[in-house]
Amino acid sequence: MNFTEIAENRQSCRKYDAARMVEKEKLDRILATASLSPSACNGQPYQITVCMGEAAKKVAKATQGMGMNKFATDAPVLLVLSEMPYVATAALGAKVKKNDYRSIDIGILAAYITAEATAQGLGTCILGWLDDPKIREICGLDGAVRLVITLGYAAAEDPLRTKKRKSIPELVKTIED
Repeated sequence: MNFTEIAENRQSCRKYDAARMVEKEKLDRILATASLSPSACNGQPYQITVCMGEAAKKVAKATQGMGMNKFATDAPVLLVLSEMPYVATAALGAKVKKNDYRSIDIGILAAYITAEATAQGLGTCILGWLDDPKIREICGLDGAVRLVITLGYAAAEDPLRTKKRKSIPELVKTIED
């Protein structure tokens, strides 16, 4: 699959085949690709916590406040993306430029994870609706939890949907001098 095919096939999976586990080799490949994700000053100011079994069920429950993300319970793997401290040069840059590089870096990391998962034939959904203190407790984390990614095989009832996106002219502005 080339990158355009990955982008065309990647979607937020909201129905997982709970009986089908993610193979270790595929999970290892996703994590190896995640380690290649670019970050400010190559500092990788995040941690990926892999949750499976009962830990995954507990984390899933911590993303389901007010009836949200009910599908997360069926995902066999949940990846918790949490903040870690900046490296010194990125911390200085963030302070001087008043820019939250960690959030940017975590967003790029999530894109790498979901793209590689798609290439491996797996479904993902990026969850921002979550109970940070509860997930920190479950996973033994000090850093803020920013995202949770559900990971598994899409159920047959979750077919590829037509993407609704802005047109290129709505999305892109070109300036020529």
